[in-house]
Amino acid sequence: MIKLIGVLIIVIGFIMKFDTIAVVLVAGVITGLVGGLGFVEILTIIGEAFIKTRYMSLFLLTLPVIGILERSGLRERAADLIRSMKSVTTGKVLTTYHIIRELAAAFSLRLGGHVQFIRPLVNPMAYGAAEKNFDEVDEETEDIIKGYAAGSENLGNFFGQNVFVAAGGVLLIVGTLGELGVEVTPLAVSKASIPIAIIALVYSAIQNYMLDRKIAKKLTQKKSGKPAAEVK
Repeated sequence: MIKLIGVLIIVIGFIMKFDTIAVVLVAGVITGLVGGLGFVEILTIIGEAFIKTRYMSLFLLTLPVIGILERSGLRERAADLIRSMKSVTTGKVLTTYHIIRELAAAFSLRLGGHVQFIRPLVNPMAYGAAEKNFDEVDEETEDIIKGYAAGSENLGNFFGQNVFVAAGGVLLIVGTLGELGVEVTPLAVSKASIPIAIIALVYSAIQNYMLDRKIAKKLTQKKSGKPAAEVK
């Protein structure tokens, strides 16, 4: 029972709003001590765990970099770039990103992400396209564009990653089917994922095209003083 003291320390630490990392480390060290481990052995385990998950730490390093770029006007420059283009629409921006995201995932390139691309680049570009065509975009339409931008990331990543033969999802499918007695190779799963990825891209393109039409209908009516149509 005493070995569960780490849980109690974490609960109390979070309630008292102490530093999260410090609370977890203290809980881990005390749990190890009451469990019979030596202090050096505990430090060795923590060090090995850090080495094994260092790539997660590298991901966290990108967050402050994105914040600095945003503070320096990255979102505004992205929107300005789109406004300078001709014949650009919100749907075309999102479909273009979907194509790039799906191709990157198919080749296992870490090119994308809500934090790294959607918030600082793709969403401002999609919003900038709507603003360029209709001058004024209301808050509701802006929120809808945010949702579609996030959706383009999810669809592109989800349906593109299994095209890569060594992707984690492919290996999981092969392993699960193998346990059920169905023998398949990673290459077969990868080939089967290609038409699904193409269908997802076509679906996304149609969805974005319809979004363009709905935004145009709503904002044009609003501009002319008529009751605005609903955009979903």
